[in-house]
Amino acid sequence: MSNNPFENIGFGSKLRIDDLVLQSNEANIPMKISFLGGINEVGKNLTVFEYGEDMILLDCGLAFPDSTLPGVDLVLPDFTYIEENADRLKGIFITHAHEDHIGGLAYLLQKVHAPIYATLLAVNIIASKLEEHDVLSTAVMHTIEPGDNVACGNFMVEAIHVNHSVPDAIAFAIRTDAGTIIHTGDFKIDFTPIDADVIDLTRFAEISKENVLCMLADSTNAERPGYTESEKIVGETLYQLFQKAGNKRVIVATFASNIHRIQQIISTSEAMGRKVVLSGRSIENVVKIANELEYMNIKPGTLVEIDQINEYKDEQLTIITTGSQGETMSALTRMSTGMHRRIKIGPNDMIIISATPIPGNEKTVDNVINDLIKLGAEVAYSKMYDVHVSGHACQEELKLMLNLVKPKYYIPIHGEQKHLIANKKIAQSVGVPAENIFVVNNGTSIEISEYGAFEVQDVPSGRVIVDGYGVGDIGNIVIRDRTQLGDEGVFIIGIAVEYNTLELIGEPIIESRGFTFVSENEEIYNEVIDLVKNILKRGNFPGTNNLKSKIRDEVGRLIYNRIKRSPIIIPLIIDLDY
Repeated sequence: MSNNPFENIGFGSKLRIDDLVLQSNEANIPMKISFLGGINEVGKNLTVFEYGEDMILLDCGLAFPDSTLPGVDLVLPDFTYIEENADRLKGIFITHAHEDHIGGLAYLLQKVHAPIYATLLAVNIIASKLEEHDVLSTAVMHTIEPGDNVACGNFMVEAIHVNHSVPDAIAFAIRTDAGTIIHTGDFKIDFTPIDADVIDLTRFAEISKENVLCMLADSTNAERPGYTESEKIVGETLYQLFQKAGNKRVIVATFASNIHRIQQIISTSEAMGRKVVLSGRSIENVVKIANELEYMNIKPGTLVEIDQINEYKDEQLTIITTGSQGETMSALTRMSTGMHRRIKIGPNDMIIISATPIPGNEKTVDNVINDLIKLGAEVAYSKMYDVHVSGHACQEELKLMLNLVKPKYYIPIHGEQKHLIANKKIAQSVGVPAENIFVVNNGTSIEISEYGAFEVQDVPSGRVIVDGYGVGDIGNIVIRDRTQLGDEGVFIIGIAVEYNTLELIGEPIIESRGFTFVSENEEIYNEVIDLVKNILKRGNFPGTNNLKSKIRDEVGRLIYNRIKRSPIIIPLIIDLDY
């Protein structure tokens, strides 16, 4: 390695030579942090750390599509930068077992290979997902525990226990010769957690003695004052609602990986003498794994198969289901539309939605609630009862963590822009200088050492669409067309022309879908037919592609001028050779 202390620092013109203490050691080489997901969005969390020739990843999640992505199944980070540096990748570290932190692994491991380090529950849930994608046989996974230190290339990575809405959640202290960086992962400070395992604040305070170079911290609840409430509050509310349900069947929708919540639902059901049915493959898999690993305590005979529900009275049943976010094909949504094959909703159902909508899902969830109410069910949700508490730190918890760790630099992560800015203000309120706080974007890279921290050249980033079996083969044009089809409809114009002259044969035929009925707008259709005839009379088209383009442009302009709508125009031209 070169003894030149300025080599590879990468701070550019912002670095002043007199600001440096000339030393000939590796502390002069900065650590590089790049963000491929989880910034200005909720989900697909993925952060890249580089030091020297080595690279590690922290989390590899996915996001679920919103209304701007019709027909899309999943959204992944762009793995291009990782693929370009695959030979440098030494390990993948996982904070916890939520989809927005592990859901992209099965897709990444089809492109690159690196060992995965995660706690016991996360390892087993990841393994089940890798098996579904037929990549488990080639995966290397290591189980770690809080307090473990993992040597990984030029990195030493320590796991630190935190509280979240899933057991075995951890933060990481990432150490190199450049300094120590804390990544909180998703966390909250819960002094009465369900598993009685409180966040290890002592360890964070001890690490602060190392003069922590930088902390990356969860921003999800940075707008919310005070403290996040304990998960145990939900248990108390659930008990009251189950009592209120009386002789009704109880259906509870929650996240599949929220094991603490599911445990409380099952415990309450057992106390009320109810059997429990799990509806949804993801929730079945997670409960099976958590129960086998003893993260849950379920009495023998409590769980019954969904095929057995007709063997029990309504007051003897609790159904735990997926669909708390109104996902189109989820079990709860299918119940709300009457499409579920085994569960039909009626007046004798009490439905509890034990989650809050992810930003962007509010209207979708409201639609499901309204449909359930129309079927006669009583619905309890977070605006009415304490049926959900967050797994993320509010303002006072973030302040406490900042005061414990005392980082020199601070990077808000995991949230939309409003969350990141709120987190920045929190850091400033406890004394972190504004110039030492970086509000970043996906693609941003920061080089950081004891001598300074500066943004450097961005790395490739973006979103990759998963649509059925297709990964990345659906681009913005397809999404735009799907949106336009849904909003404006399609207008099809069929014409037959003579092969050589492109003269019209017969009358144009017009069909539309999702646009308007002929009987309602016959005048527009007649205008379109006349316009197409006029275009053909003008002639001078070197081929049918040019004719299609001309028809598309002029018909589109006519329709917009008449009714201010822009359907997709599809000219179908048959050229006949007489």
